[in-house]
Amino acid sequence: MTPAAIAERLGDTAVLARISRSFSDDAEMVSQPGRVVPAAVLVPIVSHPEEPSVLLTLRSPRLSSHAGQVSFPGGRMEPGETPEAAAVREAAEEVGLDPRLPELIGRLPEHLTGTGYHVTPVVALLPAPLVLTPDPAEVAEAFELPLSTVLDPAAPERRSGEFRGRRREFWVWPHERHYIWGATAAILVNLARVLRG
Repeated sequence: MTPAAIAERLGDTAVLARISRSFSDDAEMVSQPGRVVPAAVLVPIVSHPEEPSVLLTLRSPRLSSHAGQVSFPGGRMEPGETPEAAAVREAAEEVGLDPRLPELIGRLPEHLTGTGYHVTPVVALLPAPLVLTPDPAEVAEAFELPLSTVLDPAAPERRSGEFRGRRREFWVWPHERHYIWGATAAILVNLARVLRG
C-alpha cells in the first residue's frame, strides 16, 4: 500500500464513520467523574519503499505503569494541547523522533482504556530510513511491524483471560519477539479496518 493510498483511506469519512470508538472490556471502571485522562498516541507508518511498517515501542521495564508492554509513542495531553501536538511531542520525548518529520494524515477512532485513559490515535507518515534515539527511562526498544501483517485479516487473534476477577477478551497481534495486546492491539485493529476499507 502506497503512502498516498494510506492518506486517502485516512481521509475517507465514510469508512471512519463505520468504525466506532473502542473500549477495553473493563472500561466501566472509569465511568466515575474525574477518572478519565485525555491522552494521544502517534501511530507512525514508516514509508519504506519495499514495504511500509508501523513503528511501535517496548516500554521500559522500570516504568511504574504498563512496564514492558508494547505501545505507540504517546501519553497524557497537556492543558490546551491538541492530540496532534501531544502525539508528536511524546514521540520526540520517547524515541527522539524529529518533530518536523511526521506528516499527519488523520485520526483513528478514540479508545477508552480500563486504566482511565481516553486515547486519540493520530496517524502519521514517516520517511525512511529513520534515525531514532529512544529514551532508556521510557523505551527499551523501538521496532516495526510490517504493514502487510496489519492488513492481513487473519493476523490478529481474539484471546481471553482472567483480569481483576473477571473474564475479558482482547486482541493479540503476531510478532516473533513481542506480545502486542491491549489498547495497542485494539488501535491496530482499527487501523487495519480503515486501511482495508
